Amino acid sequence: MTQLKAAMAGTVFTVNVTEGEEVQAGQVVIVLESMKMEIPVETDVAGKVASINVQVGDFVNEDDVLAVIEA
Repeated sequence: MTQLKAAMAGTVFTVNVTEGEEVQAGQVVIVLESMKMEIPVETDVAGKVASINVQVGDFVNEDDVLAVIEA
């Protein structure tokens, strides 16, 4: 399992996948907004989305687990 973590604190701007969805390496799973910039969070492995731990509008801190991908 691969945990996708926030690289910096910010607000969840979009969630581009659903639980159970198949994803490809390099796919943008979540987009954060911080200091008026959009920060894409990509998966580095192909697999299935096991869980999404955030919703649009949630505030996250650096290193918070946003989603889990089963390779």
